[in-house]
Amino acid sequence: MAQTIIQTAQAAGTFKTLIAAVQAAGLADTLNGPGPFTVFAPTDEAFAALPAGTVEGLLADPDALAKILTYHVVAGKVMSSDLTEGMMAKTVNGASATITLEDGAMIDDASITTADIAASNGVIHVIDAVIMPPSA
Repeated sequence: MAQTIIQTAQAAGTFKTLIAAVQAAGLADTLNGPGPFTVFAPTDEAFAALPAGTVEGLLADPDALAKILTYHVVAGKVMSSDLTEGMMAKTVNGASATITLEDGAMIDDASITTADIAASNGVIHVIDAVIMPPSA
C-alpha cells in the first residue's frame, strides 16, 4: 500500500524542515488524511536558502507558518501533465500560484525539480524554493 504524503516525504529524507514546519503548524493530520492533495514540497536546501532567522521565526508563529505552508498545497491530485502555461493553481491558502512552463515547470519563482511522486492521498512535486503567498 502506498504511503501518505507525509510518510512519503519522511521516507525521502530531504524534507526534514518541511515536515517539522507541517507539524508545528498543526497540518500533519490533514496531509495524512484522505485528500487527495497536491503538495509542492520545498527541500531542506530550499528552506536553508531563506534569510537567516526566517525558519525559526515561522516555527514560533504557527499562524503565519500555516499560511505559507497551505500556499504549497492544492486540493485534488494535479499531475505534471495537467499543468499548463499561465495556469493559476488555487491553493488551500486561498491565493493562487502561477504555473509557467517556458523554462521548465515552475510554480511562482520555484522550479519543479522532481514531479509526480505518488502518495496514497495525492502527489508531491519537489520544488527548489519556498514560495510565499501574495500577502506574506
